[in-house]
Amino acid sequence: MDRSRGVSETRPQHHARARLQLAARLRARISWHEHLCQTLVSGGGIVRLDGAVEAETSVPPAERLVSGAPELEVRNYFTDRSQQFFAGRWAATRGKWRVRYTENELCVLTAGRIAIEDEHGARSEFVAGDAFVVPAGFVGTWEVLEDCAKIYAIFEARS
Repeated sequence: MDRSRGVSETRPQHHARARLQLAARLRARISWHEHLCQTLVSGGGIVRLDGAVEAETSVPPAERLVSGAPELEVRNYFTDRSQQFFAGRWAATRGKWRVRYTENELCVLTAGRIAIEDEHGARSEFVAGDAFVVPAGFVGTWEVLEDCAKIYAIFEARS
């Protein structure tokens, strides 16, 4: 029984939750950059962001979680040969967690509603259709107010 929700879990639900927890622990140990570098490298042709790429599912690490029980899903469709530029799709369910960006990220929200707040309390809200950039060095929180999805393009310079 899942005591936090007061409902019984079936074996498939239990295994799915266990996979999410394992993915979160793994993600907490490796950087976003290292994770994306393990994905596809384009051969030089046009890359569509709607093909059959298996989703990586995870949850924010417990030490970053502020509220809720968000589940995150990423499909990285492109990694350049230098492994500094990445593009794909990302989705999340409701919740709030702390973030610290080492990469520059262009986000185009395709569904839902989110709020991003910097460490000084400046808050920005975005809805489907909005586009924005989160610069390297940003520290704050990411809050999913309505289940969301985005297209991302990330550049992380090598140190």
